[in-house]
Amino acid sequence: MKKQRPVNLQLNTISFPPAAITSILHRITGVALFFALMFVIWAWAVSVSSSDGFAMVQQQLNGWLGKFVAIGTISALSYHILGGIRHFIMDTGAWEELESGNNSAKAIIGLWILLTIVVGVVLW
Repeated sequence: MKKQRPVNLQLNTISFPPAAITSILHRITGVALFFALMFVIWAWAVSVSSSDGFAMVQQQLNGWLGKFVAIGTISALSYHILGGIRHFIMDTGAWEELESGNNSAKAIIGLWILLTIVVGVVLW
């Protein structure tokens, strides 16, 4: 019996549905928030150590790298919250059908992109 299995699995040819993309992004943003927390803890620790430390953190956050990290952290947090709310609503029994699940996933991604643009414009 010959099995019809792929010999070379090419991940770039696989088309994920929107619900799968939102689930994967929810996990990725959770990991990103964990690593962003290290920067936040460092900034807090240095800023409360002395007035010079506070000035240094303020200078770092006003630079392009600080703004980039802040926008990325807020973007990851906003997506993670939106994805968490979507999962919570799905836990109540809503949006479990294929069409409504995909529509809610598309809405979450669209809202996340919009929020990231707004945050980027405001912080930059």
